[in-house]
Amino acid sequence: MKVAIFVVTICAIVRASDATWCVCQSNVNDTALQKTIDYACGHGADCTPILQNGACYNPNNVKAHCSYAANSYYQRKGEDSTSCDFGGTAEITSTNPSTNGCTYPASPSEAGSGSTNGTSSQPSGSVYGLTPSAQPENTNLGFQTETHSALWIISIFFVLIAS
Repeated sequence: MKVAIFVVTICAIVRASDATWCVCQSNVNDTALQKTIDYACGHGADCTPILQNGACYNPNNVKAHCSYAANSYYQRKGEDSTSCDFGGTAEITSTNPSTNGCTYPASPSEAGSGSTNGTSSQPSGSVYGLTPSAQPENTNLGFQTETHSALWIISIFFVLIAS
C-alpha cells in the first residue's frame, strides 16, 4: 500500500513540474505571424518585453516576437491548449524558448493576471485588429493549475493516512 501511495505522490510531483510554452512555427509566413502578434497583444498578452528596449526585443524579428506574444497569451489563459493555436501558426512545446536576457513565462502565475489596465502593449508596426482564423475561445481557464493542486492535496492526504 505504501508503494502505491509513493508512486501516486511521485507522479503528482513530476506532472506538476512539467512546463510548457507556446511558440510560433518557423514554417509560417511573416504576415500570418504578425496577425498572431496582433491578436495576442490585443487580447491580454503582455507584449511590453517585445517593444523596443524591452528585454525580449532582440532578436528583432517577427518569429521571435510572435513566440513571446503567443506564449504570454497562452500562459495568461491558464495553459489551455486551445489558446495556443492561432489558426495553426503556433504550437505547444516542452523546450524552453527563453534566450539570453529574455525569459519566457513558464506558468500562468509567472505570466501575471492578463490585465493590461485598459491599454494595449501592441508592438509598433503591427496591423492591429487582424485576428488569426478559427481562434477558439478559452473555456477552461486555470483547469490545469487546479488539477495540480488537487493532485498535491490527494497525495498529501494519502501520505498522512499511510503514516
